[in-house]
Amino acid sequence: MTDPADPQQLAALLRRHRITLKHRLGQNFLIDPAMRDAAADAAAATREDLVLEVGAGVGTLTIALAQRARRVVGVELDRDLLAALREVTRDSANVDIVEGDILRLDVSGDIVAGNIPYNLTGALIRKLLDRPSRPRRLSLVVQKEVAERWTAPTGASLATVAVQVFAEARILFTIPASSFEPAPKVDSALVVLEVRPIPAVEVDDFDAFFRFVEETFQFRRKQLGGVLARRGFRGLADLGIDPARRPQTLSLPEWEAIYRAVKS
Repeated sequence: MTDPADPQQLAALLRRHRITLKHRLGQNFLIDPAMRDAAADAAAATREDLVLEVGAGVGTLTIALAQRARRVVGVELDRDLLAALREVTRDSANVDIVEGDILRLDVSGDIVAGNIPYNLTGALIRKLLDRPSRPRRLSLVVQKEVAERWTAPTGASLATVAVQVFAEARILFTIPASSFEPAPKVDSALVVLEVRPIPAVEVDDFDAFFRFVEETFQFRRKQLGGVLARRGFRGLADLGIDPARRPQTLSLPEWEAIYRAVKS
């Protein structure tokens, strides 16, 4: 069986299928078997679990997950990778390959795993968590700075707020850039999101809540008092929140309180 975590086997696989990696799709493949196995272990899948892998690539993580889970559904957008992916996973009877854009597919799993490109992180989190049929865990390799934002004590970005509303996030370990081919410019991290049974904020409309957060973050360099005054709201002091603060300093309870006050 071909193991793409081995640099020589990966190079031969890519040559065999005449694959040219696409930078715009964030195609950086793990070439460190120990890191790959650690990432598979982090998903904590059992023989009871269906694992949804986002961006299966050439199957590096897929085959490791297949050894741990009941079934793995690997989603891959790039048609050029599919032949290599099927070659790598052909001996794994519990793997299903799905071609398509994860943001447009109606697929789910008990656990979600994958190596996620930077430009997909925010939209993917909303796609996976902003609906009732949520997975119980997400185990994702992301840029280290993204992992640090997700685990920050305050809502540093829209993605941070979305993550922390629905999950408790923790960084398990850092993956150096040298563990990938081609090597990205920054290190990555394995972050686990344990999905909350009940969201951390209680609002009547999550779409409206996240639109409000997104609109507020458009003025992240400005003081909250001035940003919200544009909406006709001047009651931050009544909520015990300093109008001079910036959006990225707010905690989840403060976001909820402001949203409720603005909407009332």
